[in-house]
Amino acid sequence: MTARVVFIGAGPGAADLITLRGARLLGLADVVLHDALTDPALRDFAPQAKWIDVGKRGFCDSTAQTKINALLVQHARRATLVVRLKGGDPSVFGRLEEELEAVRAAGIETEVVPGITAAIAAAAATQRPLTRRGSGRSVSLSTAMTQQGELRAARSADTEVFYMAGRQLGALSRRLLEAGWSADTPVCVVSRAGWPDEVASDHRVGGLAQASLLHAGRPTVVTVGAGAAPLACPAPAIALSAGTPLQSAETPNA
Repeated sequence: MTARVVFIGAGPGAADLITLRGARLLGLADVVLHDALTDPALRDFAPQAKWIDVGKRGFCDSTAQTKINALLVQHARRATLVVRLKGGDPSVFGRLEEELEAVRAAGIETEVVPGITAAIAAAAATQRPLTRRGSGRSVSLSTAMTQQGELRAARSADTEVFYMAGRQLGALSRRLLEAGWSADTPVCVVSRAGWPDEVASDHRVGGLAQASLLHAGRPTVVTVGAGAAPLACPAPAIALSAGTPLQSAETPNA
C-alpha cells in the first residue's frame, strides 16, 4: 500500500471535538506526530500507533519546524499511514503549507482533514455569532504577533479575532485604538477555548488590559467588534457547555 501523510485538525480542546473523519483516520495511523495542545485522550483513538510529541509553545522550548518536516518524511517512508495531528484546524496558523511542501517534495501522498479552529470554539462557548445579520458581514483571523515579534492590530473587518494575544492584552488595546477602534467597542476574551476549564470574559477595547490577570499563561483568543457583542437577550445564569460560566470584567456603563 502507498504510504501517505494525513494532516488532521484535532479541534481546539477536548478530544470529542475532533471530526468523525479525523477520528476514523486517526484510528488507522501507524505513527502520530502531535501538537503540544492536543488532548491526551485522543491516544485512545489510536492505541496501536507510535505517538511523537512535536509541539510548539510560545515563549517555551519547542520542536524546530525543519525537524518536524524531516520526521514526517522519515516516518512516511517506513509506515503506511502517518498522521500529523494539529490543534484546531491545520490551515489556520498551523504551518500547514511548510509541512505539505516538505512531504510532497518527497513524493508522498497527502490529505488534509479540517478541524474546529479556536475562533469558532470561542464563539460557541460564549454563544456569540461571529457574523451578525446587518452588522457583522466579515470576519478576520489574525495572529497578534508577527514573525518578527511585532504586535499588530487592524480594523479590516466587522469582527477581528486575534490568536496568541494572551501576553499582550494591554499593548493590544493600544494598537486597536491606533487602528481606529473606539474605546467602547466590545471585546470578548476566551482562554483554553474548547476545554473544560475554559474562561471567558467581556471587556471594551479601552479596558482590555483588565483581562491580563484572568487569562495569564493560557492560550487566548480575543474577539473584537460585532462578533464580540453579547446577544440582546441575556443568557440564563448557568454554566457554559464546557463547564465554566462567562465572567464579566466590565463595570456598568464602562
